[in-house]
Amino acid sequence: MHKETVASFRQPEKRPKGRPDKEDGGNPQWLFVKLAYRNMKRSARDYLVYLLTMTVINALMYAFNSLIFQNGLRGYFEVEGIMEVMIGLATVFIVLVVAWLIHYMVGFMLEKRSDEFGIYLLLGMEKKDVSSLYLKENLMLGGISFLLGSLLGILFQQVVEAVMFAMVRMEYRLHISFHGRTAFMTLACFAGCYLLALFRCRWKFRKMNIKGLMDAKRQNEEIKEGREGARRILLPVSVVFILVFWAWFERLQSVLGVSVFLVGLVVTIYLFYWGISAWLICYVRGRGALVYQGQNLFLLRQFAAKVRTMQFTMGTLTSLFTLALIGASLALMFSDYENTVLEGKFPFDVQVYSKDVSDNFKEELEMLERHTEVSSHYVYRIYTDKGRQANTWLLANLEAWGTMYQDSAGRPDKGKIEKMLLEGGVYYPYDTYMGISDYNCLREMLGYPKVSLEGTEYLVQVKPRLLGELQEIGKDLEIKNASGDGFLSCKGVYGEYFSQDGHNGADYVIVVPDGVLGRMEPFYSELVAALEGTAPLGLGDRLAAAGGDRLPEFKWDSENGFCCGSDNIISAVLEHEVRDNMIPEIKYMLASVIIPLFYIGIVYVCVAVTVLSVQQLSDSAKYKLRYGLLAKLGLEQAQIQRLVRRQLAAYYLCPALLAIVISGKMILFVSRQFVIATGVPTMPGGFFLRSILLFFGIYLVYFVVTYVGFLRNVQQEGQGA
Repeated sequence: MHKETVASFRQPEKRPKGRPDKEDGGNPQWLFVKLAYRNMKRSARDYLVYLLTMTVINALMYAFNSLIFQNGLRGYFEVEGIMEVMIGLATVFIVLVVAWLIHYMVGFMLEKRSDEFGIYLLLGMEKKDVSSLYLKENLMLGGISFLLGSLLGILFQQVVEAVMFAMVRMEYRLHISFHGRTAFMTLACFAGCYLLALFRCRWKFRKMNIKGLMDAKRQNEEIKEGREGARRILLPVSVVFILVFWAWFERLQSVLGVSVFLVGLVVTIYLFYWGISAWLICYVRGRGALVYQGQNLFLLRQFAAKVRTMQFTMGTLTSLFTLALIGASLALMFSDYENTVLEGKFPFDVQVYSKDVSDNFKEELEMLERHTEVSSHYVYRIYTDKGRQANTWLLANLEAWGTMYQDSAGRPDKGKIEKMLLEGGVYYPYDTYMGISDYNCLREMLGYPKVSLEGTEYLVQVKPRLLGELQEIGKDLEIKNASGDGFLSCKGVYGEYFSQDGHNGADYVIVVPDGVLGRMEPFYSELVAALEGTAPLGLGDRLAAAGGDRLPEFKWDSENGFCCGSDNIISAVLEHEVRDNMIPEIKYMLASVIIPLFYIGIVYVCVAVTVLSVQQLSDSAKYKLRYGLLAKLGLEQAQIQRLVRRQLAAYYLCPALLAIVISGKMILFVSRQFVIATGVPTMPGGFFLRSILLFFGIYLVYFVVTYVGFLRNVQQEGQGA
């Protein structure tokens, strides 16, 4: 400390309140402000990584929260409110983590500067003055990060909005603007987190004394080695639990079982770090075989002590990494679904359903002629034989349903199946059929080659993702011929995109010779149309108005004539489907999931690596002497650099690797279910691997910055020694 600053704290006698100290040349409060400013600049240098991360998080919060108040997309989508809700929920989760980060860093800086604050008290400052000084410093740091983050957020906002508009196929025009409501929302979140953390520190100040402040560091680093022998059992226990988690997680069926298992997993994460620290300490104490090889003794002892004093923090970081990886993987899954499946989900430009089998769709066709240019259209019927053999086979054999509709012997449970068909809305209550002539007309409209059927054959048209599973369906479907005294043979299973979310059946439609339809009943009517150019906005609403109230817009029960099939991600259960209206709508829904998940993942990983980096950079001051002694003992600079890399790598990789192991199991399970539900042709681990690569880039940047800063501090000391 500067001599003039120290002198200003000496208070040999009490002065009247509010009277400036003329001998010191001014108001003591102004001196506090100057001291707070000086300390703030020093903290900004010491905790630059933290300051930059808070700036980036602030910018991300501003950019993503701007979507809540985005007016450019309002009025275009029926579910436009979903984006605001999802971004708001994501912000809540992020605020919780940011609050923890700010609380952690404020407490961490307090601990690192406890000696300094103890000296302030020795010089005569009151506790409230010291806490006020610390409050001012952190408010200055928070204010700087907020201002810089807001400026950077305006640029990030353009990127986020451009991506959003591109995802929903809308033109975006670059514009620089400042959203006051977004800035206020971001400021409120940050101010709330900062003030909560600072007031808690103020409460700590009031309870501290000079001795407590001077001993704070040593108390935190104390290791009670007498307990390590008992605590090391926690390592094998936690490893066993993680192995059990890997083996049994997919077999859990009940919500209660999964909840209990996940709570146990969280506890295990924290116990793991207790156990590994204790095990390393005992290993070093027992002079294990690897202890005296190279610099292992130095590294093992430091790593064990660090993990021991940061066991809660390391557990929290592992949890953050796990959530970040899961969030990013889920976002990539939905993004892959959007790019791979969605385009084929609506192969027809326009498709209209009617429960009235005599409907000729006159009103709809007239409306289409008025508002669009129709290149071709076709009206046809879907039929039924009042049977359920195809429905039963699918429910009992598709991987999507598992054993849900099987009895204990693995056979179809007729009671469960009948109840589902009448109430569940997955399939129609009866099998659905189409004539070969109608089928070929539709194939021609879609650009598919025509197929032929003999009078003794039938085929099954299914969704592409189910093609592999339905190759054996023909062995069990006994379809009677036109005369009803014999059966047709299965020619094959076709898996092109054919709009089978309730329109042309659900998951499947059986195609038979036209003559066979004579012994069946018309089930419902369909209209399909091909348009020239792009359909106008709101065409689906106009179709609904033209056709009247045949069926409510959204209908899920098959008893009333509509269903969706086994699509578990996006099911467009609509009477009127307009491709150019539906795809942007669904893309908007998917974007409302993808963007918040990426938002959460990026922020969480930045928070986690910030804590790791700040911890190591702050401790570099403590390691200066140790590495200086190693240099004096003969270690060359290259060896010291390698030692620093190994130390940092062990510290950085520990929470990341454990997070990969834990999240890997969850993502592999979820991704397999995702493939079953969507048919996206991605290997089960593909999404997870891409997430790891994505965050590895962020991780590497922080590691390099930390390594350079750590090495510079160590080498400076070594040169000074």
